[in-house]
Amino acid sequence: MFSKFLTSVLSGEPATLPDSDARLALTALMVRIARADEFYDDAEAAHIDRIVMQRYDVTPFEAAELRREAEEAEAKAADTVQFTRAIKDAIPLEDRMAVVEALWAVALADQERDPEEDSLLRLVSNLLGINDRDSALARQRVASK
Repeated sequence: MFSKFLTSVLSGEPATLPDSDARLALTALMVRIARADEFYDDAEAAHIDRIVMQRYDVTPFEAAELRREAEEAEAKAADTVQFTRAIKDAIPLEDRMAVVEALWAVALADQERDPEEDSLLRLVSNLLGINDRDSALARQRVASK
């Protein structure tokens, strides 16, 4: 699955991704956000797993396996645009706010705002078609939970 995903994402040609590839792209983007501050720990990985379990209604084992595949995909991907393009192809604009909220949940999992994570999330939000104001509102909703 991983090599097929990379081939489809790296081809640069827009196409509707299978649901499993869209899941991998979103999870890899969450990993990229978590790694942005150069500190990726078990708590952040567990937070990603919880988001994956809730969003996709999968078991803890399935969530951990998807995250492991996503960690590998994230490490091999040249840039963030590959993931955002895959997400844009698979998720309608009106549903992408939930994606941004999930990304903010990962960024805020360690209870700290990091300038690198903030910067990457600002870029990602814009690439997903979500403006800065709506991204900030998403962050506030996540932080108040």
